[in-house]
Amino acid sequence: LPAPKDVMVYSYNFRSSLLWSPVQVDRGLVLYTVHFKTGAINKWDEINCTRIAQTECRFPWSLKERRWTIVLRVRAELGHRTSEWVETDPFVAERDTTIGPPKVDSVTVSSSSLLISVAPPFEPKAIDFLQYHVSYWENATSATKKETKTTSSRRFKIKDLKQLTLYCFTIQVELMTYSTSETLGLHSVPECHRTTIS
Repeated sequence: LPAPKDVMVYSYNFRSSLLWSPVQVDRGLVLYTVHFKTGAINKWDEINCTRIAQTECRFPWSLKERRWTIVLRVRAELGHRTSEWVETDPFVAERDTTIGPPKVDSVTVSSSSLLISVAPPFEPKAIDFLQYHVSYWENATSATKKETKTTSSRRFKIKDLKQLTLYCFTIQVELMTYSTSETLGLHSVPECHRTTIS
Protein backbone atom coordinates (compact mmCIF):
# COMPACT_ATOMS: atom_id res chain seq x y z
CA LEU A 1 0.00 0.00 0.00
CA PRO A 2 1.46 3.44 -0.86
CA ALA A 3 2.41 5.63 2.09
CA PRO A 4 0.71 9.01 2.68
CA LYS A 5 2.48 11.96 1.03
CA ASP A 6 2.80 15.69 1.88
CA VAL A 7 2.75 14.91 5.61
CA MET A 8 3.05 18.14 7.60
CA VAL A 9 2.06 19.80 10.86
CA TYR A 10 -0.09 22.91 10.41
CA SER A 11 -0.19 25.15 13.47
CA TYR A 12 -1.95 28.53 13.79
CA ASN A 13 -2.26 30.35 17.13
CA PHE A 14 -1.20 27.12 18.88
CA ARG A 15 -4.03 25.07 17.36
CA SER A 16 -2.21 22.27 15.59
CA SER A 17 -3.09 19.44 13.18
CA LEU A 18 -1.25 16.79 11.22
CA LEU A 19 -2.23 16.92 7.51
CA TRP A 20 -1.44 14.61 4.58
CA SER A 21 -2.60 13.85 1.03
CA PRO A 22 -5.06 10.97 0.52
CA VAL A 23 -3.67 7.63 -0.70
CA GLN A 24 -5.35 6.67 -4.01
CA VAL A 25 -6.40 3.01 -4.51
CA ASP A 26 -8.60 1.35 -7.13
CA ARG A 27 -11.20 0.15 -4.67
CA GLY A 28 -11.80 0.07 -0.94
CA LEU A 29 -11.69 2.75 1.73
CA VAL A 30 -8.22 3.71 2.90
CA LEU A 31 -8.02 4.47 6.63
CA TYR A 32 -5.19 6.19 8.49
CA THR A 33 -3.57 5.77 11.89
CA VAL A 34 -1.44 8.42 13.60
CA HIS A 35 1.02 7.89 16.47
CA PHE A 36 3.13 10.39 18.40
CA LYS A 37 6.14 10.46 20.67
CA THR A 38 7.70 13.26 22.67
CA GLY A 39 11.31 14.28 23.07
CA ALA A 40 11.15 13.12 26.69
CA ILE A 41 9.64 9.66 26.09
CA ASN A 42 10.97 7.88 23.02
CA LYS A 43 7.99 5.52 22.66
CA TRP A 44 5.25 5.67 20.01
CA ASP A 45 1.80 6.16 21.47
CA GLU A 46 -1.71 6.27 20.04
CA ILE A 47 -3.39 9.59 19.53
CA ASN A 48 -7.16 10.07 19.01
CA CYS A 49 -6.69 9.20 15.30
CA THR A 50 -6.75 5.42 14.80
CA ARG A 51 -8.26 4.03 11.57
CA ILE A 52 -9.79 7.36 10.55
CA ALA A 53 -11.01 8.18 7.02
CA GLN A 54 -10.11 11.90 7.01
CA THR A 55 -6.63 13.19 6.16
CA GLU A 56 -6.30 15.46 9.20
CA CYS A 57 -5.57 14.65 12.81
CA ARG A 58 -6.09 17.47 15.32
CA PHE A 59 -3.76 17.49 18.31
CA PRO A 60 -5.61 16.45 21.50
CA TRP A 61 -5.39 18.54 24.68
CA SER A 62 -2.75 16.17 26.01
CA LEU A 63 -0.34 17.52 23.35
CA LYS A 64 -1.06 21.21 23.96
CA GLU A 65 2.16 21.78 25.92
CA ARG A 66 3.88 24.42 23.79
CA ARG A 67 7.47 23.56 24.76
CA TRP A 68 7.32 19.84 24.11
CA THR A 69 9.16 18.40 21.16
CA ILE A 70 6.68 16.16 19.35
CA VAL A 71 7.24 13.76 16.44
CA LEU A 72 4.24 12.23 14.67
CA ARG A 73 3.89 9.41 12.18
CA VAL A 74 1.03 8.30 9.95
CA ARG A 75 0.36 5.22 7.83
CA ALA A 76 -2.38 4.10 5.44
CA GLU A 77 -4.41 0.93 6.09
CA LEU A 78 -6.67 -1.06 3.76
CA GLY A 79 -8.03 -4.31 5.19
CA HIS A 80 -4.97 -6.21 6.42
CA ARG A 81 -2.56 -4.22 4.23
CA THR A 82 -0.63 -1.30 5.69
CA SER A 83 1.80 1.22 4.24
CA GLU A 84 5.14 2.28 5.65
CA TRP A 85 5.00 4.88 8.44
CA VAL A 86 5.82 8.47 7.44
CA GLU A 87 7.38 10.58 10.20
CA THR A 88 7.32 14.34 10.66
CA ASP A 89 10.25 16.52 11.63
CA PRO A 90 10.28 17.41 15.34
CA PHE A 91 7.59 19.99 16.09
CA VAL A 92 7.69 22.52 18.95
CA ALA A 93 4.58 24.71 19.07
CA GLU A 94 6.31 27.68 20.71
CA ARG A 95 8.82 27.76 17.85
CA ASP A 96 6.77 26.49 14.90
CA THR A 97 3.24 27.89 15.23
CA THR A 98 2.13 30.83 13.09
CA ILE A 99 0.77 33.67 15.19
CA GLY A 100 -2.12 35.46 13.55
CA PRO A 101 -2.77 39.22 13.64
CA PRO A 102 -4.50 40.82 16.62
CA LYS A 103 -8.15 41.78 16.26
CA VAL A 104 -8.89 45.51 16.24
CA ASP A 105 -11.85 45.95 18.63
CA SER A 106 -12.34 49.70 18.30
CA VAL A 107 -10.77 52.91 16.99
CA THR A 108 -11.69 56.26 18.55
CA VAL A 109 -10.77 59.20 16.32
CA SER A 110 -10.01 62.77 17.44
CA SER A 111 -8.43 65.74 15.67
CA SER A 112 -4.88 64.72 16.62
CA SER A 113 -4.97 61.06 17.61
CA LEU A 114 -6.30 57.55 17.06
CA LEU A 115 -7.11 55.53 20.19
CA ILE A 116 -6.91 51.84 19.25
CA SER A 117 -8.15 48.89 21.28
CA VAL A 118 -7.08 45.37 20.28
CA ALA A 119 -7.62 41.76 21.35
CA PRO A 120 -4.76 39.22 21.18
CA PRO A 121 -4.95 36.50 18.51
CA PHE A 122 -4.96 33.74 21.18
CA GLU A 123 -5.55 33.55 24.92
CA PRO A 124 -2.12 34.29 26.41
CA LYS A 125 -0.78 32.22 29.29
CA ALA A 126 0.49 33.82 32.49
CA ILE A 127 4.11 33.40 31.36
CA ASP A 128 3.52 35.06 27.97
CA PHE A 129 4.55 38.63 27.31
CA LEU A 130 2.81 40.11 24.28
CA GLN A 131 4.01 43.25 22.56
CA TYR A 132 2.06 45.05 19.84
CA HIS A 133 3.99 46.70 17.01
CA VAL A 134 1.88 49.41 15.40
CA SER A 135 2.99 50.78 12.03
CA TYR A 136 1.11 53.84 10.84
CA TRP A 137 1.42 56.28 7.97
CA GLU A 138 -0.30 59.24 6.40
CA ASN A 139 -2.25 57.97 3.41
CA ALA A 140 -1.01 60.60 0.96
CA THR A 141 -0.07 60.20 -2.69
CA SER A 142 3.65 60.61 -2.08
CA ALA A 143 5.61 57.87 -0.38
CA THR A 144 5.27 58.72 3.30
CA LYS A 145 7.42 57.67 6.18
CA LYS A 146 6.05 54.89 8.35
CA GLU A 147 6.24 55.34 12.10
CA THR A 148 6.28 52.33 14.39
CA LYS A 149 5.51 52.19 18.08
CA THR A 150 5.67 49.23 20.42
CA THR A 151 3.44 48.72 23.44
CA SER A 152 2.42 45.91 25.76
CA SER A 153 -0.99 47.50 26.41
CA ARG A 154 -4.15 46.40 24.56
CA ARG A 155 -5.22 50.07 24.31
CA PHE A 156 -2.85 52.62 22.84
CA LYS A 157 -2.87 56.02 21.23
CA ILE A 158 -1.20 57.25 18.06
CA LYS A 159 -0.64 60.94 18.86
CA ASP A 160 0.49 64.19 17.20
CA LEU A 161 -1.45 63.60 14.00
CA LYS A 162 -2.61 66.27 11.56
CA GLN A 163 -6.31 67.12 11.57
CA LEU A 164 -8.61 66.10 8.69
CA THR A 165 -5.97 63.65 7.45
CA LEU A 166 -6.36 60.01 6.53
CA TYR A 167 -4.02 57.72 8.51
CA CYS A 168 -3.61 53.99 8.04
CA PHE A 169 -2.18 51.46 10.46
CA THR A 170 -1.35 47.79 10.73
CA ILE A 171 -0.52 45.86 13.91
CA GLN A 172 1.46 42.71 14.59
CA VAL A 173 1.96 40.77 17.79
CA GLU A 174 5.31 39.73 19.18
CA LEU A 175 5.25 36.85 21.65
CA MET A 176 8.11 36.81 24.11
CA THR A 177 8.68 33.85 26.41
CA TYR A 178 11.60 33.10 28.64
CA SER A 179 12.44 29.84 26.90
CA THR A 180 12.69 30.95 23.28
CA SER A 181 13.49 34.07 21.38
CA GLU A 182 10.55 36.21 20.38
CA THR A 183 8.09 35.11 17.70
CA LEU A 184 6.60 37.73 15.39
CA GLY A 185 3.02 37.30 14.23
CA LEU A 186 1.32 38.23 10.98
CA HIS A 187 0.38 41.85 10.21
CA SER A 188 -3.28 42.86 10.49
CA VAL A 189 -5.01 44.12 7.35
CA PRO A 190 -4.34 47.89 7.06
CA GLU A 191 -7.17 49.99 8.46
CA CYS A 192 -7.60 53.71 7.66
CA HIS A 193 -9.30 56.50 9.60
CA ARG A 194 -9.58 60.25 9.00
CA THR A 195 -8.83 62.57 11.90
CA THR A 196 -11.47 65.17 12.79
CA ILE A 197 -11.21 68.95 12.98
CA SER A 198 -10.51 70.53 16.34
